[in-house]
Amino acid sequence: MAETHGAETQGSDVKFPDPVELSRAMARIAEHSQHLVSEFLARQVHDGNHAPSTDPLNIGHAFIEMTTRMMADPVKLMQAQMSLWQDYMTLWQRTTQRFLGQEADPVILPAKDDRRFKDSAWDENTLFDFIKQSYLLTARFMQSSVRGVDGLDDKTAMKVDFYTRQFVDAMAPSNFVMTNPEVLRATMESGGENLVKGLEHLLDDLERGKGQLSIRMTDYDAFQVGRNIASTPGKVVYQNDLMQLIQYSPATEQVLRRPLLIVPPWINKYYILDLRAKNSFIKWAVDQGITVFMVSWVNPDEELAAKSFEDYMVEGPLAALDQIQLETGEAEVNAIGYCLGGTLLASTLAYMAAKGDERITSATFFTTMTDFSEAGELSVFIDEEQLQMLEEKMNEKGYLDGSTMATSFNMLRANDLIWSFVVNNYLLGKDPFPFDLLYWNSDSTRMPARMHSFYLRNMYQKNLLIQPGGISLKGEPIDLRKIKTPVFMLSTREDHIAPWKSTYAGTQTFSGPIKFVLSASGHIAGVVNPPAAEKYCYWTNAKLPKAPDDWLATAKQNPGSWWPEWQRWLSKHGGGKVAARVPGAGGLPAIEDAPGSYVAVRIT
Repeated sequence: MAETHGAETQGSDVKFPDPVELSRAMARIAEHSQHLVSEFLARQVHDGNHAPSTDPLNIGHAFIEMTTRMMADPVKLMQAQMSLWQDYMTLWQRTTQRFLGQEADPVILPAKDDRRFKDSAWDENTLFDFIKQSYLLTARFMQSSVRGVDGLDDKTAMKVDFYTRQFVDAMAPSNFVMTNPEVLRATMESGGENLVKGLEHLLDDLERGKGQLSIRMTDYDAFQVGRNIASTPGKVVYQNDLMQLIQYSPATEQVLRRPLLIVPPWINKYYILDLRAKNSFIKWAVDQGITVFMVSWVNPDEELAAKSFEDYMVEGPLAALDQIQLETGEAEVNAIGYCLGGTLLASTLAYMAAKGDERITSATFFTTMTDFSEAGELSVFIDEEQLQMLEEKMNEKGYLDGSTMATSFNMLRANDLIWSFVVNNYLLGKDPFPFDLLYWNSDSTRMPARMHSFYLRNMYQKNLLIQPGGISLKGEPIDLRKIKTPVFMLSTREDHIAPWKSTYAGTQTFSGPIKFVLSASGHIAGVVNPPAAEKYCYWTNAKLPKAPDDWLATAKQNPGSWWPEWQRWLSKHGGGKVAARVPGAGGLPAIEDAPGSYVAVRIT
């Protein structure tokens, strides 16, 4: 008994709640919960909100096929199960040693970047260490089992692996009250108030999502577009149905003669490049003496349902080129396309090449795919069954709701973008921390039905953009290989949305001079990495071998931000210096102050 008592109280071990005390806390929670739920349901009935029907994930066939092939090789399955049981036996032995006060090495450790088990009790408390390791062993077994099935096609294998990971992540002991030491500690210290507060957060999120869970990732009241986010000074100098064109105010007496046009994705809002002054790419570019024009896409509704991908080209970059010439007198510009905005820019360049239009003298692509043959995990959402379901949903409203896209992107990093907030907001009862990036991430946009269907089917599903003449725009078959414009390609090594080995394919497609740069970190942090932060690194290589791994093997690693590297490259295409340009002082009158009204439309 003495040894057991010592084991239970050693170091910083978390004590289990007193049953009487916990019962009282749970009784208070139940009473308060009943009141909150009643109020919530009453409001839902009053507002006419009803929970939507659950959409199928369309993964049943994939798992049936996986199971069939797995059972066809019972020896392999038995070996995997025996290995799991051997690991369990080793874990039991070492856990027993720890209970007896002896040292014992762990059987398995979480990944270094796994923040679910950062609380010290996961290591110091023998019981919670056992729970953690049991979960990690089971998770490894499940994922290795589905990944090791022979005979599955690549898409089926990816889908099974993806949704298995979603299940494994959801079942982590950190996501439950009684198996999370930090939550248990908070529950005892607060008398259960953390769970009451968490329930309030949960009901608020359900109410904001009109019956669907819309997890609050940050303090929405801490930011306001145009005040402390997206606040670089400028003017809207042009607008049409699809976009506003922002010209930013100069910060230098002289600027590069050729203006810079930035085409952001319309899946997200442009101000990812203009969060706050300290990490704003736009402000930094302006400070370098560049006249920056930004396309700010409208947040479309049902009235724009018929807008096509072609319309986005005509009313986006092509219209912007015309207006920039009217405003500055310059026919030639440099251009940047980010993610889907880069795909549009590449398509536009191919169209311009076919028409003999050379107004874009250099093009920069941020994390842009043009070859979708290896599109990464987003492709799990792009099979025929899911596309049909998506198109039916879009045709009902005329657009794809922004929350649908947001959920898909969040599932790619479920532990960081879903479950960490479940623990923080609902189990610990904490208010989310103000974070500009997460505010932007939650500021979702809609997709016009016709445009989005074209993009998903012709690019993601059929991969027609990479095929010469595979896609026609304004009646013109386009060919990416006819693009001779000098290109700067920026990809990020940990990108889950546009995998860098997929984006690298562009180096083998475009016909002009190409500079490929690989940044550390992911789709956002690897791009929005100001020099002053002194974070991460990037790789460069003058050679462009066919295989991306060969490129990286001989690449040079450089410290810090890639931004100055790009600036040096862009200066060669700047066309010399001219006097700084004031927005609205050229050929276009100022309509309103930046960031404009289009970006301010927020879907709650």
